[in-house]
Amino acid sequence: MATTFADRGLPGGIILRVLSEDDAGALADAYVRNRGHLAPWDPTRTEAFFTPAGQLEQIREKLSMRDLGLGLPLVLAEGVTIAGIINLSGIVRGAFQSASIGYWLDRDHTGRGLASAALTAVIETARDDLGLHRIQAATLTANHASQSVLVRSGFERIGVAPAYLQIAGRWQDHVLFQRILHD
Repeated sequence: MATTFADRGLPGGIILRVLSEDDAGALADAYVRNRGHLAPWDPTRTEAFFTPAGQLEQIREKLSMRDLGLGLPLVLAEGVTIAGIINLSGIVRGAFQSASIGYWLDRDHTGRGLASAALTAVIETARDDLGLHRIQAATLTANHASQSVLVRSGFERIGVAPAYLQIAGRWQDHVLFQRILHD
């Protein structure tokens, strides 16, 4: 069962919409443009990742997960330019009704409230359309900007996970957050 999402307008004329195979070139451009900006927060990437072909492969994988109801890959688009990504992933049904969320913004779009606006839209969709109970997020311990976005969006810190993800070539601790969507 595919996960659905209706396009949403965000501040500054940005549109939040489902990722498409047609985004491969623009997404590759965004990753190249933001390579240094994202490097401290991302896994080590192969050179192929930064190409349209590499992005098409990533997009197809994410859309496949969406078609199975296991994810919701979204882009923040400014015309044909990608200004960021926000993804629900690891959607689990049954007694858990939970997902993880991750996001990044183009370096030229930070500090404008876009991450908070996109996060609010995804939270509403997760609660109202997907019927999820909980969303989890993890940030590197030094990623205070992302932690602030999460707290402003109603997430609560639930702990620190040692050596949680391999980021920038090494296993790093992450602060874990959650947002309960239903009482």
